[in-house]
Amino acid sequence: MNTIFVIGDSTVDDFKEPFRGWGWALPNYVRADVTVRNHAKSGRSSRSFWDEGRFVPVREQMGPGDLLLIQFGHNDEKDDERHTNPATTYPAFLLRYCDMAREKGAVPVLITPVCRRYFAGATSLLYTHGEYAGAVRRLAGEHGIALLDLKKASRALYLSLGPEKTAELFVRIAPGENEDYPEGHEDFTHFSAYGAGIIAGLVAKEMEKSPVLRDFLDPSAMDHHGIS
Repeated sequence: MNTIFVIGDSTVDDFKEPFRGWGWALPNYVRADVTVRNHAKSGRSSRSFWDEGRFVPVREQMGPGDLLLIQFGHNDEKDDERHTNPATTYPAFLLRYCDMAREKGAVPVLITPVCRRYFAGATSLLYTHGEYAGAVRRLAGEHGIALLDLKKASRALYLSLGPEKTAELFVRIAPGENEDYPEGHEDFTHFSAYGAGIIAGLVAKEMEKSPVLRDFLDPSAMDHHGIS
């Protein structure tokens, strides 16, 4: 039985209701004999995830034939101790994860950071990750690492849905609905359970393009969700 290990930030994290990351929903798309172990943690960058030792159990558990899905970027751009430079330290940390996966016989998979919901009018989205997505693409190409371009896929989805339909993918809390947000909350980064399922479907659709990654997916689940 093979395992898919997932590392990343809050957009990937299992989190807690009403917030969910796409890693929480990924098990809906994989074969019954595949285990998904989501180690993603809210607020982490490629640097802080490493510095806090959060990759240690992943490294210890990974084995031949497993997958390591890697998506960072949302917090790498923060101007604090989590920060990485998209030209230097960011790809260096990503490559560190990939090299260790390969040493264990696992297959590393780089994922560009999923889009935030920042529309500029009804037909345009702001680019909010600077050079980070491009850095992931370059690293994958230079080192022959599998790439899932979730940035591109999620951007296309949001533009096809428009501002209001896209908002349904994200957490929206009405005033008085949640004691943690008494005045309500409208999120532009974090997904609802529904949205996490949709984004996990995009991840699965990207995986489906690769013969190696496709083998981890449940074809019936893909058909059920209209993914091919």
